[in-house]
Amino acid sequence: MKISINPRKVYSQFEGFGASGAWWAQEVGDWTHTDEKSGLAVRDEISRLLHDKSYGIGLRTYRYNIGAGSADTMNGNIDNRLRRTESFDKGEGKYDFSKDGNAVYMMHRAAKDGADEIILFVNSPIERLTKNGWSHLKKSQIMRDNLARKNYKAFARYCLDVTEHFVKEGLPVKYLSPINEPIWIWTGGQEGCHYSPWAAARVLKCFADEMNTRPALKEVKLSGVESGDIRWFNKSYTRALMKHKSVRDRIDAVDIHSYFLKFPLPVPFGLMDDRHAFLRRYRKWLDKKYPSLPVKMSEWCHMQGGRDKTMKSALVMADVIYNDITLLNVTSWQHWIAVSEVDYCDGLIYINLDTKTYEMTKRYYAMGNFSKYIPYKANRIDVSCEDNDLKLLAFEKDGKTVVIVINDTQKEKNIDIPCDTPVKLVVTNEKENLSEKTVSSKNITISARSVNTIIF
Repeated sequence: MKISINPRKVYSQFEGFGASGAWWAQEVGDWTHTDEKSGLAVRDEISRLLHDKSYGIGLRTYRYNIGAGSADTMNGNIDNRLRRTESFDKGEGKYDFSKDGNAVYMMHRAAKDGADEIILFVNSPIERLTKNGWSHLKKSQIMRDNLARKNYKAFARYCLDVTEHFVKEGLPVKYLSPINEPIWIWTGGQEGCHYSPWAAARVLKCFADEMNTRPALKEVKLSGVESGDIRWFNKSYTRALMKHKSVRDRIDAVDIHSYFLKFPLPVPFGLMDDRHAFLRRYRKWLDKKYPSLPVKMSEWCHMQGGRDKTMKSALVMADVIYNDITLLNVTSWQHWIAVSEVDYCDGLIYINLDTKTYEMTKRYYAMGNFSKYIPYKANRIDVSCEDNDLKLLAFEKDGKTVVIVINDTQKEKNIDIPCDTPVKLVVTNEKENLSEKTVSSKNITISARSVNTIIF
């Protein structure tokens, strides 16, 4: 079966892949015991596995959570201690940057290992500035914003002071995201803050205006608004966001979260869960209203209970990446947490708190098929084949072409690549993990239930 590639048809420049350090870095950052395989401290080995392009999978984006301080006060209904955060806040204009030391260490280590883009993001404003003094709403306060308008400027000053601090430390901070999933009514379980679309836009305008007074942050962009569901209110938040010129000047993309999956529900309920249709409609609307505005996917994980380390969840993730890139034309893609300690399908790597050990997943290796081999700012180009069971992506930069082939069927396939020399094939399947081999460009075997990278 022949693969057709048209390098003259370019969709966008792709910037890369990343993941968040939220909820695990404050734990793993203290794991200084030695890893038996590498001889490094376990915390350093985990960072190298995530961010080193030669040794690991080369995630270039690291998301650091600027916390609200619920770990300092123990306010609110957050049972899992790792979902609480320390704050640098010591009162108006006063800071203690020794706080959150483990998580800050992991951010520095990520940058050392190859992460050249750091995004600072906020789940909730610091407790001192919220209306109820908590990092989330009380159950009697649903449908309310938890940040008073009079505190917008103080919130901006705090976050920008923290950003300046990390920039001066030499970290590659490229983005600040003050709002995370404003659509949801956060009443416990983690730090979070609800905002209406117009409130979210006003907050970002306040940030943009303050950033413009700070020369040290000239190169830092705003990111937002990271709405939490691909189905609901993305147009409303985007429309409000783009109303303000100072925000438009300070933002280079709209960031969204790509939850949820498409479920096999009967009509008419199936129309509400047709994920592909929502992606297409949002893309069509953006092309009409804001044709030059890129979209970045800044958070997704497989929302399923239980630890899954198999190709099952790896193929679900690969399928979501494929659809987000082809249907929404996103220019970067970021997994939610890189490391997970819970029985949930939400980490590239699992850790065990009792033994302070880690376990690899097929999700990790499948992510590597993308993040390790697609060059930064490669052009995404047109690629196709006659077999609709295969999902294909192609990228080109400086004469090198990278083709991703996802086969989530139970059948082995064979393809021909339009190249006259041998190619590199990288395979992740039930038995192989980023297995590299040199093969003929003709009659390449694509194994069943696999993610493959072909480079020539």
